[in-house]
Amino acid sequence: MNPEKFILVCNGAECRNPGAEEIYNNLRHECSIHNADDVQVIRTGCLGFCAHGPVVKTLPDETLYAGVTPEDAAEIVENHIINGKKVERLLYNKNESKQNVKVDNADFYQKQFRIVLRNCGIIDPENIEEYIARDGYAALEKVVFDMNPDDIIAELKSAGLRGRGGAGFPTWMKWNFTKQVESDEKFVVCNADEGDPGAYMDRGTLEGDPHSILEAMTIAGYCIGAKKGYIYIRAEYPLAIERLQKGMEDSRALGLLGDNILGSDFSFDIEIRLGAGAFVCGEETALIASIEGERGMPKPRPPFPSVKGVWGKPTLINNVETWANIPVIITRGGEWFSKIGTEDSRGTKVFALTGKIRNSGLVEVPMGTTLREIVYDIGGGIPGDKAFKAVQTGGPSGGVIPAEYLDTPIDYIHLKELGSIMGSGGMIIMDEDDCMVDVAKFYLGFSVDESCGKCSPCRIGGRTLYNILEKITTGNGELEDIEKLKTIGKAMQTASLCGLGQTAPNPILSTLKYFEDEYLAHIKNHRCPSKKCKELISFHILADKCVGCTICAKNCPVNVIDGAVREVHTIDQSGCIKCGKCFEVCKFNAVFIK
Repeated sequence: MNPEKFILVCNGAECRNPGAEEIYNNLRHECSIHNADDVQVIRTGCLGFCAHGPVVKTLPDETLYAGVTPEDAAEIVENHIINGKKVERLLYNKNESKQNVKVDNADFYQKQFRIVLRNCGIIDPENIEEYIARDGYAALEKVVFDMNPDDIIAELKSAGLRGRGGAGFPTWMKWNFTKQVESDEKFVVCNADEGDPGAYMDRGTLEGDPHSILEAMTIAGYCIGAKKGYIYIRAEYPLAIERLQKGMEDSRALGLLGDNILGSDFSFDIEIRLGAGAFVCGEETALIASIEGERGMPKPRPPFPSVKGVWGKPTLINNVETWANIPVIITRGGEWFSKIGTEDSRGTKVFALTGKIRNSGLVEVPMGTTLREIVYDIGGGIPGDKAFKAVQTGGPSGGVIPAEYLDTPIDYIHLKELGSIMGSGGMIIMDEDDCMVDVAKFYLGFSVDESCGKCSPCRIGGRTLYNILEKITTGNGELEDIEKLKTIGKAMQTASLCGLGQTAPNPILSTLKYFEDEYLAHIKNHRCPSKKCKELISFHILADKCVGCTICAKNCPVNVIDGAVREVHTIDQSGCIKCGKCFEVCKFNAVFIK
């Protein structure tokens, strides 16, 4: 019997760990008990609603359940599937912190437009037949039998797709460069070395739709004349790796990968290479060195990988999101794709929306969507109704954008004008409690730790900048430090060998541009306005609010809080380590930060 109803269970990493597999098994068991033969339960990739997982979605009525537990399976099947009555306590309420009020779940998705994530949360990523049923491998068939390499380049040029790895280089141009180079051997590479803090766009795509990447790389092999591809992916993504391996096995079995693809004379195969988590290996030349078994360190360019890449041969490298767009452009046409987004930035962009936001998760929106729409219409706003302060785009390579630019369209041009970058798609939201000097220090610390150390502007400059920020956040900063930060940062941008060093100062320069007053407060007044920098704050107890319950004293790890039961307590500032435990445990708001 053909199924008429579907229950989709998010089986991405964010939902899988809290029990998605058990939820899936329980739902299948309950359907069996009720003889619900017209219902199919499907494991899917990420549905995007990560903050409220595990997530279950029912079709065709498009009901989204959040925070589902294995014990909820029986109620979902009996009440909703069998009797048509939704389980209201599991419907997400965008205005509350818990799922207990009925609301329209469409808010999170209403302004999204899914191209890259078109199959994520819809198909079983480990079932190649479900991918094929949604036009999977139709693009490959089209190029092998109906198009030549120049036709493919023309379609990409018409689409206006720019690389989604960060630089935004025209995809058609990179493909064409590699195609034109004469060589007895060429390679295609997928850069899945996603290392930005808080970013998981590539992981979500690979876990939810691995065949889209395999199909796109095979199309590229046909276009540029390559017979071998590599997927360079960090070993910390075991589920993505598992699904890619399963996808390659199934594709080979159906003649979609390997020798004589689809019965033609075209052959192409793919191999997975695991990265060890070095952020610098996201840079193309360092990635190539790692694929070859060398230490991942960048090299000067030119020659570019299109001319001299893996094993010294012409190599085409794109990141996961770029690859995921290719099959759609081929099947639907470059002209269709070019109508989405803005004049300079065509198509959509996937963001990992994280930080101080109600609805963190994966979102995909047309280029040109404003920050306000992403933060408030999709993200649901800031928890606790606190004020939005800034958003960091582009990860440690990007910059902050303050509240005054919330209505800025997100595209390559506008982000550059504001001193940030698109990057691969990390978007971290900050609220009124965040210290921008501390934020800059966090990102710079990451870049310093991840620097390969090859070039002195990055190796020495990054450490020098970090030491200056450490001075400022501990109350020892001087006014001339601000000019030093700007001078060294600009020198790094100009002289560093690769993108890591060139962009490492961005968080500092952008926070200085928009929040220099916070730097001055740290330096001139020895005060952290956001009360985040430990050396510049102190904890005190209000006499008129302290009831002498002793809970703060009992939780103090260094025993510097004095006071008897029902008497006002005091904190010995000379011994306080400023851990904030007293502030956390006080039930009477008697502890305050100064």
